[in-house]
Amino acid sequence: MFKKLLVSAIVLGGFSCVTAQAQETIRLGNLKFAHYGAVSYIKEIAPKCGIKVDEKVFPKGLDAMQAVIAGELDVAAVSSEAVISARASGTPIYLVAGFAKGGVRLVGRSDLPLKTVKDLKGKKVGVTRGGIQDILLAAELSQNGLTYSDQPGKDVQIIYLGFPDMNQALMGKNIDAMMQSEPYSSQAISKGFGKEIIKPYDTAIGEPVRTMVMTEKFYKDHRSVAEKFMHCFVEATKAFIDNKALAEKYVRENMFKGQVSHEDFINAIENSPYTYDITAEHIQITTDLMQKYGVGRMVKPPVAKDWVKTDLLDQAKKSLNIP
Repeated sequence: MFKKLLVSAIVLGGFSCVTAQAQETIRLGNLKFAHYGAVSYIKEIAPKCGIKVDEKVFPKGLDAMQAVIAGELDVAAVSSEAVISARASGTPIYLVAGFAKGGVRLVGRSDLPLKTVKDLKGKKVGVTRGGIQDILLAAELSQNGLTYSDQPGKDVQIIYLGFPDMNQALMGKNIDAMMQSEPYSSQAISKGFGKEIIKPYDTAIGEPVRTMVMTEKFYKDHRSVAEKFMHCFVEATKAFIDNKALAEKYVRENMFKGQVSHEDFINAIENSPYTYDITAEHIQITTDLMQKYGVGRMVKPPVAKDWVKTDLLDQAKKSLNIP
């Protein structure tokens, strides 16, 4: 349930009390990646939208979705596969917007002659289990005729690791390549221990879209607050798209505390531009490929058109004159 923030000002001259409009506190789940920056920026401009945002940062999308399932969040910014898996398990959520697209690279060790996906035969490849990177890796290997498993014996051995750990494993030559998210993939390249093999956007998914999800309760029972939040999301995203200096300063200084260089930020956002939009068609294709490659282990995959709801997004974009 939402907490009420009551702001009161005492006017000493007239001995009267003026109460500002109560603000709803919205519990937002987010991840620490460059392309999640505009979502994080929502909390900075939330007061002028008439809301307060309490942001909680998680290591990966599945963790954020567990918090949604537990009733600890009202809104979450996560990869599409985490949302799809949650909906398949019966979690009452709606997918209401996209906020970034792309954001993935297949990166090989710089000391190995890896130029194509086919060159991964006989190699160890790192990926984060259950993420959109996992789906894209499976799709790329399959369409290039390579078998794979997390056990030895197939063409490619999959090594499941967290995002920061993957860079360490590649640098330490414990893996030969990785399907990695931004800005970690850009950092591996700029630091010299990794080189890009491909951006994996030639599968049926195309460029994967990161998604914004709301609980059905928030969407239905707190409609006016949900509208304010979506307006704030669109305004924050527009600010980052229009003002690249603002986006870079906020992500590098506020989110990463100077750990991401100017070059890494530019390279990361070039590969994961901010957006607003999502379509049921894109989510359905992602769902179908998850089922095909066994990611998420869904007994009954959800039908995208039943739970992709873009009416709040359309309304917010219209109010800000965004086509």
